[in-house]
Amino acid sequence: MLKNWILLCALAIAAAAPALADTAPDELIRQVSTEVIDTVKSDKAIQAGDVSRIITLVDTKVMPHVNFQRMTASAVGRNWRSATPEQQRRLQEEFKVLLVRSYAGALTQVKDQTVQLKPLRANPGDTEVVVRTEIKGKGEPVQLDYRLEKAGDTWKIYDVNVLGVWLVEQYRTSFNQEISAGGIDGLIAKLVERNKGASKS
Repeated sequence: MLKNWILLCALAIAAAAPALADTAPDELIRQVSTEVIDTVKSDKAIQAGDVSRIITLVDTKVMPHVNFQRMTASAVGRNWRSATPEQQRRLQEEFKVLLVRSYAGALTQVKDQTVQLKPLRANPGDTEVVVRTEIKGKGEPVQLDYRLEKAGDTWKIYDVNVLGVWLVEQYRTSFNQEISAGGIDGLIAKLVERNKGASKS
């Protein structure tokens, strides 16, 4: 459950205001982490697992600061290029719902966690970087890393590493299995089925 909460917070960590343009990637993570964690702690609806509230939070604060198309495309792999624009739209839509519903319950576990950044290893001209952090609370610290890309004068997250496992790689294997069995439409149908099942549980 802690791992699930960390992964959702990793996606939510990008909920920075547009005023953070030109901010260094590690500083952006530093500024926003505390705000996001504090918001989750103080929002009783999120604490209670209100999925509609969480989806609203993701849509309004997270998605503008995450390259979700790149995240979805990377998870789908080489088959993304052969998908139609409509199929790509559906994949992004269902993948987002899958992530939100999968980790909604984990938000109830947010209590005394804090984020500590590790030194950034990057050159001034780099357009892609990895920001490494640790989530500290009760028990052992948990590794949480972000892959970010520079888009114009802002940084956007496109992958997250929890306990040594990158989110995109974790889903790519299962997505490719579904595509091999039923094509892109088969994967979309499977995601829809999983999301409907999660909404009833």
